Order: sequence, then structure tokens, then C-alpha cells
Amino acid sequence: LSGAAREELRRRLLGLIEGHRVVIFSKTYCPHSTRVKELFSSLGVDCNILELDQVDEGAGVQEALSEITSQRTVPSVFVNRVHVGGCDHTFQAHQSGLLQQLLQQDPAYDYDLIVIGGGSGGLSCAQEAAVLGRKVMVLDFVVPSPRGTAWGLGGTCVNVGCIPKKLMHQAALLGQALTDSRKFGWEYSQQVRHSWATMTEAIQSHIGSLSWGHRLALREKAVTYVNSYGEFVEHHKVKVQQLERGLPGRLKVVAKSTEGTETIEGIYNTVLLAIGRDSCTKKLGLEKIGVNVSEKTGKIPVNDEEQTSVPYVYAVGDVLEGKPQLTPVAVQAGKLLARRLFGGRSEKCDYVNVPTVVFTPLEYGCCGYSEEKAGEVYQAENLNVYHTLFWPLEWTVAGRDNNTCYAKIICNKLDNDRVIGFHVLGPNAGEITQGFAAAMKCGLTKQLLDDTIGIHPTCGEVFTTLEITKASGLDITQKGC
Repeated sequence: LSGAAREELRRRLLGLIEGHRVVIFSKTYCPHSTRVKELFSSLGVDCNILELDQVDEGAGVQEALSEITSQRTVPSVFVNRVHVGGCDHTFQAHQSGLLQQLLQQDPAYDYDLIVIGGGSGGLSCAQEAAVLGRKVMVLDFVVPSPRGTAWGLGGTCVNVGCIPKKLMHQAALLGQALTDSRKFGWEYSQQVRHSWATMTEAIQSHIGSLSWGHRLALREKAVTYVNSYGEFVEHHKVKVQQLERGLPGRLKVVAKSTEGTETIEGIYNTVLLAIGRDSCTKKLGLEKIGVNVSEKTGKIPVNDEEQTSVPYVYAVGDVLEGKPQLTPVAVQAGKLLARRLFGGRSEKCDYVNVPTVVFTPLEYGCCGYSEEKAGEVYQAENLNVYHTLFWPLEWTVAGRDNNTCYAKIICNKLDNDRVIGFHVLGPNAGEITQGFAAAMKCGLTKQLLDDTIGIHPTCGEVFTTLEITKASGLDITQKGC
């Protein structure tokens, strides 16, 4: 089928699924299909059955169906728009009671999509679904700390992640630039001081404007936004509640050093745990509907379409098990999910070729595989790893170290030396990495890099002149300017 014909077939299939209580895609000679049809018959349930071996475009239907469900076999069963699965899954659902619950559900729901969590992924999915004509609600509520700390719409990125982090990173770079400026002839006698209060006030003001902008965007797209906590109480039913601020308590803290026998004990009303983030999944009622959650991490495992163990529940963003915790990844995954659910599209999120950067004073950017992971996937003997240290021109006059910045690419020998890993440690690593990420999506090879004319003098041009492989053992330190 042509691309247009395939999309039209997908739309027709989705319409069939949307318009009937039970839909079974079957084949007349398939014993598993027969068992499923007999099950629904014994339950007295009327089904819309499409026998793929009896229609002219049966093969095309099965192919389109596999793109929608990731299941390539029949029978394929849908109940009230939920994909139950094949024969085994249908009988398992019957034995667990899930099938009966799905059959009893009123298909006239209040919303086509409810998004719990107004972070980057949730907002992206909600707005795209609304653009596609669906009725959408967003529930977002940050439980205040005992001291009342909370924030607005936008999730981690806007409020306590990417945005304030990058702005504080810029503040640090400006401080370093002031130090370097004397070497470039800038003379000033007054003492330079940094005001934390001035910086944080300006950053908080910008964050507030971004959060308000997200609220306006939801309003413009007719998305219902409720600043409340969402919790599953049963299948297809979410309870909305407002949580009150907790009163400051007092905690007895006992801590022991990992490097000795010293024990510290005291009574405190505030405890700061600088150990990363926990996923807010414990109080969502996921166990009431059977969504699998990692006991160790609290994160949610999904398939390659962000579908959880419950067919109608999906997850995107930092809550996913084993996926990058990055805003652009969540935005892309959320948008593509909405298009698959409501737009008849099939594109899935690419979780491998993901560019990212660490905004430390000396930035680190990467895209694709690490050297270790590439060795696991492709075998080390099938890789060429090119690398070098480099000295940014701006650092020469300032007298900074000439062997600090580093560039590396990992290439697959068996695929025309295609670049499968990109790594750079140096100034503006994020800006450098973004462009190379697009090139990698287009199949960048080592030869294409060699054929590229660099912009001189820049840090990015180092990737057009890489010659030394790690296997050669040659020295990569810079001997001069």
C-alpha cells in the first residue's frame, strides 16, 4: 500500500474500533480466534468481527493493525476502545476479572484523554491531542513541602530543572568571563561581587512568566486544566482532589559515615536529601488498575509505544523506566503518543540518538551511544573510536589549561564507519552537539565529517580533523597553540 492508502486504512480501523463495544480481528481457520469468539459468545456479548482472510485487503489490515498494537497475530481483541490483546491475553483478562470490568465500562467518558502531570511530556501530549480534536484534561499539583515550597505548571524543567539551571550556569560563566577579561585588556578597579538575591529574583520572575504561558496555551487549545491531584480509583475513573499544605514536623535523624564509625544524631524540622528524585507514582492508585511499577525505582516500564501493562494507560517523561530523563525527549514522546492515539500516525520516539548536555562550567555534550554501550551492542572489535584533546582559542590568551577539552566519536566499522556516538567536553558543548545530532539522524559517517570544511577558529571544527584512534595508542595531548 502507498503511504496515503496506509494512513487511510489506519483511520478506518481506528474508526471501527472507536465505534463498537467489542471488535475482534480474526481469521476463519485460526483455532485461537475461534476460542476467543466462543468466549464472548458464552458471555452473551455481541461482537463486531472482521475475518481478515475473507476481505480483499486483509493483509493490509493486519499490517496496519500491527502498527497500531505492536501485535502481528490474530485474534486481536478490542473492548471499549482498549486493546486487550490476543487469545492468551484475552483469557487472562477474563480470569482476572479485567475483561468483565472493561465490558461494564460506560464508553461515554467525560474526557478522551486525562493527563496526570503538567510537565513537559504531559503538556505536549495534551496540547497535541487537543489540536487533533479530542477533549482533554490536565491534572497538575505539586504537593507542598512542610515549609510550603511548591511551584506552578511546567514540571521540573521550567520550575526547578532546565530553565533555572541554565540561567545559573550563565551566571557562573559571566563570573569566569570577568576573570578572563583582564587578560584581554579590560581594566576595572571596583570590587566585583555577586548578589544571589538579585539573580534568584530575576530567574523566578522568568519562571513565573513561562508557567503562565503554559496555562494560556492550554486555555487557547480548550484543554481543561485543574490544579489538583489525580488518583485512579478504578478502571477509567480518576479522583481529583486538592491536598492541603502539611505543618512543619520534627524528625530525629541518625546518620552514619560510610568512611568510618562516626554517628551523627539530632532533632531537625527540615531534612535535605541530595540523592536525586523519586518518581511520584506511589499515590496515583496505579495498583488499583494493575499498572506495573518498578519496586526498586518507582518508575513505570512501558513498551516501545509508551504503553504500560494496562492497555489504555500510557506514560511519558522522567517517570519511564530506563529512558533518558530529558525535557525534549518527553516533549517528543508526548506529541508522538497523541498522534498515534488520535491522529492515525505510527511514528515512535527515538530513545537512542538523543542529544544532551551537562551544564557544568565546562560543558559536556553527547549524542548516541557511550563507548561502553556501543561495545555491548556492536562488539568492540567492530568499532573505530576517534578522539583528541583540544585548546579553544579563547582559552589561549586567558592562560587556561590546553589539555582539558576533549572530543570523541564512535563509529561502526560494519556500517561504513557510521557515527553512532558523539561526545564533546568544552565551551558551548550543547550548541555544538545539537547540530551534530541532526547529522547523526541523517546517517553521518566518518568520511562525511572528513569531507566537511570546518569553521575556523571554533571548537566544533575539531570533529572535521579527527585522525587518532584509541586503538592506535598515539598521544592526543596538545603540545602548543
